[in-house]
Amino acid sequence: MPESVAAGTINHAILRVARLHRMLAGQLLRRVGLHPSQELVMMQLWDRGPQRQTDLVRLLGSDAATMTRTIRRLENAGFVRRRPSTTDKRVTIVEPTAASNALRTEVEQIWMDLETSVAEGMTAAQQAEAIEVLGLIEESLARATSQDT
Repeated sequence: MPESVAAGTINHAILRVARLHRMLAGQLLRRVGLHPSQELVMMQLWDRGPQRQTDLVRLLGSDAATMTRTIRRLENAGFVRRRPSTTDKRVTIVEPTAASNALRTEVEQIWMDLETSVAEGMTAAQQAEAIEVLGLIEESLARATSQDT
């Protein structure tokens, strides 16, 4: 580890793990024509049905600009369609297409494969502990980001 990051060993570990996780997810998702985080949008649509774009932003903890780009890319790939709401013309509804519904089983398998790779060599107790520790880190980061600076 570089000497300059010695004071932030947890930060450095998180960055390394996140980078490798995203890299592996990208490799696996490429098989079905998706990029990392696009599958999360698709999972929400598959599980919850058509959604307002603003609800997808909230559900996934995204921002409006990023979600707009993601939806546009998914739409260009033929995986979602956007339509105006029938009750409020200011609202855009996003829905999965038949093409994306055909990917659902493959995407779920990719997530199982990714989970297997992440947990390889860990006991059930270690997996539970990892989930607990990651939850604590998430809570700490959420508190830090919500504080006024």
